[in-house]
Amino acid sequence: MYAERAPEPALADRVACLWRQASEDDRAQLVVPDGCVDLIWGPRGPFVAGPDTRPDPVAMRAGDRFAGVRFKPGAAGDVFGVPLSELRDQRVPAAALDALAGLPADPPDDPLRVLLAVVQTRLRRTAAPDPSVPAIAARLRTGRTVAETAWDLGLSVRQLHRRSLAGFGYAPKTLQRVVRFQRALRLTRAGVPFADVAARAGYADQAHLANDVKRLSGVTLRRLVPTG
Repeated sequence: MYAERAPEPALADRVACLWRQASEDDRAQLVVPDGCVDLIWGPRGPFVAGPDTRPDPVAMRAGDRFAGVRFKPGAAGDVFGVPLSELRDQRVPAAALDALAGLPADPPDDPLRVLLAVVQTRLRRTAAPDPSVPAIAARLRTGRTVAETAWDLGLSVRQLHRRSLAGFGYAPKTLQRVVRFQRALRLTRAGVPFADVAARAGYADQAHLANDVKRLSGVTLRRLVPTG
């Protein structure tokens, strides 16, 4: 069972959602790249799930419980005290990050409340992320190329690369794949026919869409979003 809720308004510009999950059986849950970073409390304690560039099948056992704070793409800033590129494709125990030293070693009664308190403290103590970061993702999501996005924002391609790496944990080309892939998922879930998803999500053709979906999820779009 999975449930999520919106954060309070004061956090809405940085936090995508607060979530909880309880596994009802033994299974592997496929986690795919979404541009987000999560602070999670799982069966083995608190950890950071860094920005993904590949699929991550998470082994879950019946009774496992998870709680998490999910940051919007590009909104984590310096909350974790290390460059996001160092967290890319990693699951890092909170104990390994000095910025999260305030988390207790023993499981609390309400892990989500504890995680949220730490996030609120870190947000007060760290600067807001680069304001150009959301615009980078927004333009790439619409199908603009890396060069066109740099031009739109008055940046050189090198500056765009540096800001993307700092804001998202990976380079603009990877970010483009991730946000375009997520747009394709949203369109498919909304009932857009597979034949139309590629063009509307900014892909050159259906083959390009299929290749990116397989690269980022390890499965086909039809497997990710069954249509009945």
